[in-house]
Amino acid sequence: MEVIIKPEANDLAPVAADIVERLVLRKPAAVLGVATGSSPVGLYAELGRRVAAGRLSLAGCRAFMLDEYVGLAADHPQRYRNVIEQELVARTDLVSERVLGPDGLADDIPAACAAYEQAISDAGGVDLQILGVGSDGHIAFNEPSSSLGSRTRIKTLARQTRIDNARFFGGDVAQVPTHCLTQGVGTIMAARRVVLLADGEHKAEAVHQLVEGPVSAMWTATALQWHPQATVIVDEAAASRLALHDYYLDVYAEKPGWQE
Repeated sequence: MEVIIKPEANDLAPVAADIVERLVLRKPAAVLGVATGSSPVGLYAELGRRVAAGRLSLAGCRAFMLDEYVGLAADHPQRYRNVIEQELVARTDLVSERVLGPDGLADDIPAACAAYEQAISDAGGVDLQILGVGSDGHIAFNEPSSSLGSRTRIKTLARQTRIDNARFFGGDVAQVPTHCLTQGVGTIMAARRVVLLADGEHKAEAVHQLVEGPVSAMWTATALQWHPQATVIVDEAAASRLALHDYYLDVYAEKPGWQE
């Protein structure tokens, strides 16, 4: 696992965008895994600036969303498909029709989840998965105690997750859906490259567990310790509990130029 520590939250997006840009320049038809929440917003804005400047194009890419709320109306502003349209598609030249998410309005939820897994497989798998991490250490909506081998399925949201996400619903926890469809930990681990962004002191314990804690279903992000190419990009506040903080700084500073 590569750990990159930057001074401030605003410093994370350019580092992550560099990784995306290098991939797309090498493989214009790359398959991207895209996340919602606050962590990747800066990255999407940076990708938009690079597309506008003519140094990057996502027009040949496909994208698969991590998750979707169950039961939110198609026009609800917090439906994750609408969030991705606003935060990523509208800012770049990524083609809307080439972005697919789990169907949170499906009549047959198990069939919809199986179809989503098949769609990812048919696309050749995800080349680069963008992730955030919850304060309780979850990735996507794989709440504590989720199977580390899980695939796309319905999940009940933890109380803490609904509290954390209430800020997107006017601060009213009661408006946050109780269920979601989410890629499983096993689905995420199948991506060829994973890039996780986290900032703020409230993420420090989750980052500590993710990077240095034991692999455990209680902190589902710790499964990424098994991933062959996972990069964790954090600010100093989120890195404040890392025991090997200074070592990670040294490793990144001395990283060979040829090493991706």
